[in-house]
Amino acid sequence: MRFTTYTKYRKSWLDALNLEKLLEKLSEFLLDGGFAGGPHFHPYWGWSGTEDTSSLEALKQALLRALAQSGELTPEMIEELRGEGPGNPDVQQQIAELLDDIIRKMIEEGYITLDGQVGGLGGTVGKAAGEGQVDDARDAARQVNFNLTRKGLDFLGYRALRNLLSSMGKSSIGSHETREYATGVESDAGSKPYEFGDTLNLDLPETLKKTIAREGLQVAPKGWDTIAPGPAGGQTPDAPLLNLDYKDLMVHQTDYRSSCATVLMLDISHSMILYGEDRFSPAKKVALALSHLIRTEYPGDSLRVVTFGDRAQEIPLGQLARAQVGPFHTNTAEGFELSRRLLKAQKKDMRQIIMITDGKPSAITLDRGRIYKNSAGLDRHILRATYREASACRRAGIPINTFMLANDPYLVRFVREVSKIARGKAYFTSTMTLGQYIMMDFLKGKRAG
Repeated sequence: MRFTTYTKYRKSWLDALNLEKLLEKLSEFLLDGGFAGGPHFHPYWGWSGTEDTSSLEALKQALLRALAQSGELTPEMIEELRGEGPGNPDVQQQIAELLDDIIRKMIEEGYITLDGQVGGLGGTVGKAAGEGQVDDARDAARQVNFNLTRKGLDFLGYRALRNLLSSMGKSSIGSHETREYATGVESDAGSKPYEFGDTLNLDLPETLKKTIAREGLQVAPKGWDTIAPGPAGGQTPDAPLLNLDYKDLMVHQTDYRSSCATVLMLDISHSMILYGEDRFSPAKKVALALSHLIRTEYPGDSLRVVTFGDRAQEIPLGQLARAQVGPFHTNTAEGFELSRRLLKAQKKDMRQIIMITDGKPSAITLDRGRIYKNSAGLDRHILRATYREASACRRAGIPINTFMLANDPYLVRFVREVSKIARGKAYFTSTMTLGQYIMMDFLKGKRAG
């Protein structure tokens, strides 16, 4: 006989940990917009640190800061982390096990994955106590990188969207409303005569009214029982008969709901993080929020992301969290050109470009991929190429809505000129209000044309 031994369940602190709140505290770290030239790379005065924000060791340090802020650590642990403790190996062991448990739970819940892991977590960060083991564990953790999964990106996008919409007040999120009418499921705009190609969503009361008004009610002829016997197989004398005609058919009419293809252009030039303000991370949050909004509320819409520095390139949404600002110039013209090509391939009713930038165009792509750069003022050649691409977007029916994160007079003139050429809108905002502006603009509903 097989026996099963039951032991008393003992709840651990990890069961009470709110992992989602902890991830929300880590959002700034997970969406770090540092320089792509390397960890904390600066294009003018070189390296300013050696910590790679994608390493497991960097994640551990970010977790410790978040736990300390939320009061999850014991006073002994905090003293040890501050260097004020006695160097107790038992406390160090507790901290190491604490971090291992959290990272393991993040992996099990599907928020992150690890690259370069050997022998499980215990082989990289499991041992922190004992002589030489703390440094060995840290060195091993620096060799392991973590990646956000699609679930992790969805979570960050949902949180960003919730925070943005909550700051705007109540909002009714639906499809993009237009001035046109179509046939559909909702009956909020009356009915119309059926035409070939309409959705056959019959308005039965209106259809019957038209039939009765045309011919009136007729009595069924003798022998009707052979066509439609009653419940008990008997005859149904004096049954009313309606002679429906094609022209009597009425279908529900609803507001026409349009699909929209959007390309979000993100400026990755060095000015987006150069002057002591990270303008790129808020832009990435907006992109994640838009992605979550479109996927959950506007399934017929599409979103593509294009980054533009010295060159423009499309990046998958799954790699957005890892996108970084580089020591680049601003090739706005190539960004417009690539975005236009992506949108022209989309079979949508509406197409648009949303550009987030903080600087003037300072580069263009010449023949054979050569890059012409000039950061001194507004270069005529660069401006002409940029305006030419904006005009091409207008001819393709693609408006450009620009969100400028700076307010220098010459930048204001440039943005207004682009908006005038491409028949778009210009917003002069800051990192604090960027998301609200973009969400309000998107939720208003875009009209074709």
